[in-house]
Amino acid sequence: MAEFTIKLDARRCIGCHACEMHCQAQNQLPAGMSLGRMEIQPDRTEEGCPILLSAFATCLHCDQPWCLAACPTGAIRKDPDTGLVLVEDTLCVGCKACIEICPWSAPQWDDARAKVIKCDFCQARREQGLEPACVAGCTTRALSYEPAGQASRRARVKYARQVASGRPELLQ
Repeated sequence: MAEFTIKLDARRCIGCHACEMHCQAQNQLPAGMSLGRMEIQPDRTEEGCPILLSAFATCLHCDQPWCLAACPTGAIRKDPDTGLVLVEDTLCVGCKACIEICPWSAPQWDDARAKVIKCDFCQARREQGLEPACVAGCTTRALSYEPAGQASRRARVKYARQVASGRPELLQ
């Protein structure tokens, strides 16, 4: 499992897609293509108030990546230090096996490079001590880059505090 993850606080997300634009710019991607996608669905509460249902989708950097197993050239590898699943550009022959097998559509085809690309949590930026571009560009700070498991730990602590205070309904 990757040491870090990108977490979305859906209560803060306003659906502006700035995260996608920063990803596009950082990775020099064509318009409409992003390695991290913000899925937004407008909805209403039971009382009729408008709300946004949002989810951020990017590579999950799986413990046992299907894309890695499908790659015939070894272009996809799992970094033993960080747990990130990375694409070695020079080894990719463009067979697209990884694209077809990934159930989360994380690997994507880049026509300009004639190669597969995928989210690496902006490895070059992180090596400079910076956050991934999508996180840094999030206008409402709804995205965060944090140690894997920290988000679920924080949610459990918050829930425990709410239960202790007699107000577990605050989580909904």
